[in-house]
Amino acid sequence: MNPEWDAIVVGAGPAGLMAALTAAQGGLRVLLLDAQPTPGGQIWRGAAAGQRGAAGDLLRDVASHPGITVLSGAEVVAAEAGKSHILTVTSSAGLTHIHAARVILATGATERFLPFDGWTLPGVVGAGGLQAMSKGGLDVRGKRVVVAGSGPLLLAVAAGLRQKGARVLAVAEQAGLPGVAAFGVAAARLPGKATEALELAAGLRGVPYWADCAVVRASGQDQLQSVTLRRGRREVTLACDYLAVGFGLMPETRVAALLGCSLDAQGAVEVNVWQATSVSGIYAAGEVCGIGGVDGALLEGFVAGCAASGQIERLRDAPRRAEIQRQFQSVLERSFALRPDRLPTPSPATIVCRCEDVRHGQLQGFTNWTAAKLQTRCGMGACQGRVCGPTTETLYGWRFTGVRAPLAPLPLSQLLAQPTVLGPP
Repeated sequence: MNPEWDAIVVGAGPAGLMAALTAAQGGLRVLLLDAQPTPGGQIWRGAAAGQRGAAGDLLRDVASHPGITVLSGAEVVAAEAGKSHILTVTSSAGLTHIHAARVILATGATERFLPFDGWTLPGVVGAGGLQAMSKGGLDVRGKRVVVAGSGPLLLAVAAGLRQKGARVLAVAEQAGLPGVAAFGVAAARLPGKATEALELAAGLRGVPYWADCAVVRASGQDQLQSVTLRRGRREVTLACDYLAVGFGLMPETRVAALLGCSLDAQGAVEVNVWQATSVSGIYAAGEVCGIGGVDGALLEGFVAGCAASGQIERLRDAPRRAEIQRQFQSVLERSFALRPDRLPTPSPATIVCRCEDVRHGQLQGFTNWTAAKLQTRCGMGACQGRVCGPTTETLYGWRFTGVRAPLAPLPLSQLLAQPTVLGPP
């Protein structure tokens, strides 16, 4: 018999941290896994336990709870659902099998990238990627930055970069002004959001915000030198050092797919009111269930932790709070829905699959993901379609079906060695 944890939480962002703490408060022995070196996720990257605010409080409570074991730098590469769910993770220690009666997926979201001429130039970076690099020590002081794409993340990225000393030249949003305004009104109605919005606006004072704006191309010899945007009927070219671009967030559902969890029409993990998935003993919380922001992620993590540990009495107020978050999420989806006339238009020579150098012109004759993959190697590189799969869904309407183990490249030494088994203390 392999030693079994009471619960494994995959992902140490806000949802995962809250789920782990709540489940441990219910008496479960919890293993909290995360691929990053430290807990916090993208939104709380760099936060420290005990610092002032919600992030510091939650990180402190998780770190000090005797029922929680945190394993950072460990990425799930395979998963199998069963009577005892099995996750296989890779870390500096090699491959490890972990068994658990319950699994809570809090794997968050990834950025959606859409190709345009010049998007592979050095200096063109995902919006969240540049945010992460600046938090990790990249010096952006004095650098000219254009932030473009879609979604409220653009504003947070722009404000964070400006705080680090960058010169943010513009925020270019593909959504129209009515949609952006509707989102602002909905956000202001949530507790505490009006204050956050005012602080964000203060941090971006003087930065042009262009709604109804499309990225046309990035230009440069060996690195980014300028970006061309389309505003209405005219084009504007801005000389810049960085273009931080992202077209919204997508639920990160690869581990869920390996476990057999059903997805909804928007590609998020389908859950019931208890955050339970279609697979017995597996729960999901946070952005993996749909993009809704940090408050929604914390609430869903709390519900999942309570449900997994049987603390149903703590959930009396959860339905009311969840309905508020669902309304906010609905407004978010409508406000920043991608509009074909405001998306980048790649040329035939534009690379779509960066791993295998497959270009837009090579893919236009295919009708589905599988045919294109077999004939062009699109999606067969190191990322296994994690980037180009969702891109082809947006460009061509294909359904990405390429999820399989291992989810990340593994060294041959790990594959040849006997995996260890990690059990609770």
